[in-house]
Amino acid sequence: MGSLLQLHDFVAGLVGGIAGVVVGHPLDTVKTRLQAGKGYGNTLKCFLTVYKNESVTGFFKGMSFPMATMGIYSSVVFGVFSNTQRFLCQLRHGDAAVAPSLTDTTVASAVAGLVSVSISTPVDLVKIRLQMQTQPYNKANVELKPTAPGFSVYRGPIHCFRTVLQKEGIAGIYRGTVAMLLRDVPGYCVYFIPYAVFCDWITPDGCISPSPTSVWLAGGVAGAISWGLCTPMDVVKSRLQADGVYLNQYKGTLDCILQSYQNEGLKVFFRGLMINTVRGFPTSAATFLGYELSLKAMKR
Repeated sequence: MGSLLQLHDFVAGLVGGIAGVVVGHPLDTVKTRLQAGKGYGNTLKCFLTVYKNESVTGFFKGMSFPMATMGIYSSVVFGVFSNTQRFLCQLRHGDAAVAPSLTDTTVASAVAGLVSVSISTPVDLVKIRLQMQTQPYNKANVELKPTAPGFSVYRGPIHCFRTVLQKEGIAGIYRGTVAMLLRDVPGYCVYFIPYAVFCDWITPDGCISPSPTSVWLAGGVAGAISWGLCTPMDVVKSRLQADGVYLNQYKGTLDCILQSYQNEGLKVFFRGLMINTVRGFPTSAATFLGYELSLKAMKR
């Protein structure tokens, strides 16, 4: 029964991840353009510019790759989190089914964030390169590149992955890993902990499990909190991974932080804060709802 429950967590995570991508990708495109692009101004202007220049399809650029991979990624995150939590409860309390403590949830969240980076870094890099390849670029030496800004550099996710691998090697595919670790390890702590706390708080006494409405609301709040707090490092990560479509501007995470601060001030690290927070609610609400409903269905 124990191994079956472990498998349930991974399958439910798969369903939740796909649901989250479908709901959140258009807002993710706007977020990436704001953080790593030029000349978009505020969120509304970015929306209008993308729509005017690229129509509705512009919001779904790079979606096929995360759609195919995010399910696996979410499966790993939820599977690792749940099984680590269960392992810690067994180790510390002698019963895997006992309610986890705050320490158990924190450690399990950090482990999930750590493991997830190995999958999420290449996925995010390809997604961001596809989202950014039609972004106008105003550097003079861009003209030396064979592909002019405003035209597609990559024909699709597989071509993008293969091109980056050929030109930049494994290091290019995992560009932004340090920034991802600094974003995701603490990020998942402020993702799973608020979800568990808020879910418990709004679930009436005597109920065995939270209702779908409670799950949706708690998941949305957790996502908004997590993405809002992680925005500064998300900006750095987006810039590092977008870097390289036309030229390489940053040498690494610290260099990206310093250059961004010197050129645009402290406010640059909060670029996309509103869209991150707003996007975090429906994306995470859909993810948690997909996860919990799938888990219940399989347990039946």
